[in-house]
Amino acid sequence: MNLDGKNVILTGGSLGIGKETAKALVDKGANVLITGRSNKRLSKVVNYTGAKIIDFDIADINNITRNANECIKMLDGRVDVLINNAGLGVRKSIEELSIDDFLKVFNVNVFGLALFTKEIVPLMKIKNSGTIINIGSTASLKGYKNGSIYASSKFALRCLTQCWQAELRPHNIRVCQINPSEVTTAFGSSLRIEREDISNKLTTKEIAHSIISAIEMDDRGFINELNVWATNPFN
Repeated sequence: MNLDGKNVILTGGSLGIGKETAKALVDKGANVLITGRSNKRLSKVVNYTGAKIIDFDIADINNITRNANECIKMLDGRVDVLINNAGLGVRKSIEELSIDDFLKVFNVNVFGLALFTKEIVPLMKIKNSGTIINIGSTASLKGYKNGSIYASSKFALRCLTQCWQAELRPHNIRVCQINPSEVTTAFGSSLRIEREDISNKLTTKEIAHSIISAIEMDDRGFINELNVWATNPFN
């Protein structure tokens, strides 16, 4: 897909991977709308990204349709690319598990994501084309200590991705999951403070590059899943 002039919705665009990807997309000529929970944080990245902004919480399940319709309206009724990047993580041992923590994470990583995508897909079906990028995690490939909540949400997203691939390929809609390993972002910070880059860890630029590359592949092909690891994180 040639990104020039394409309409893109990117959830969770005020920080980290979302912010860097939005900038890269705009640099390619795309018309980008980024979402996020904090209007204050979104407003700070407008000059950096050049993207449009809209603030709402993807976990607000009861207002997904209304918020999706507002996004569609802001893009004049056409969405070529949807990047489901908004995500939330919680680390808890099995003894600490609670339904509140499960719902807090799943409402963002699974339920809100799926219901928001549901609202966008009909536009892509009308055009018989489109690309959906789900930002997963290498946690969707293998569980880990204290990862019961976060990893299971990403396992669920991986399943959604595979189901949507089967459903949407006949409509020429490409669905890809990109699984970053550890990236130096604000992820996991209660204050949403971004970490400094570390020489042997992934940065947001590598993931933005992966997302752009998957989208820019000629429409006759698609990457169904891409795992991105640091070359030597232990060095």
